Amino acid sequence: MANENLVNIGLGNYILTSRVVAILNPASSPMRRLREDAKTESRLVDATQGRKTRSIIVLDSNHVVLSSVLPDTMGQRFLSAIHNIDNKESYLDDADENEENDNEEEDSKLK
Repeated sequence: MANENLVNIGLGNYILTSRVVAILNPASSPMRRLREDAKTESRLVDATQGRKTRSIIVLDSNHVVLSSVLPDTMGQRFLSAIHNIDNKESYLDDADENEENDNEEEDSKLK
């Protein structure tokens, strides 16, 4: 669960970064078919709240999420979320090392 991070997909809706397989532009015919197939199979999540669909997000559960945020913007949000995860992990690693060093110093003072 270390890589669990939420990303805003627009209008107060969020998804987990670890579940995303692809962020797609909805303009092509294959993407329209993808959307229609997901709708008929009850795998479609419409997060546009009535606005124009600007990106399609495919999840590892085979669900299709519609968003009103452009794919480029969505990609940047995911990249920044991934970098934040990496920074948090390195910060936690540094904190663990500092704590171990502090514990060793305290142990040596007690002896």
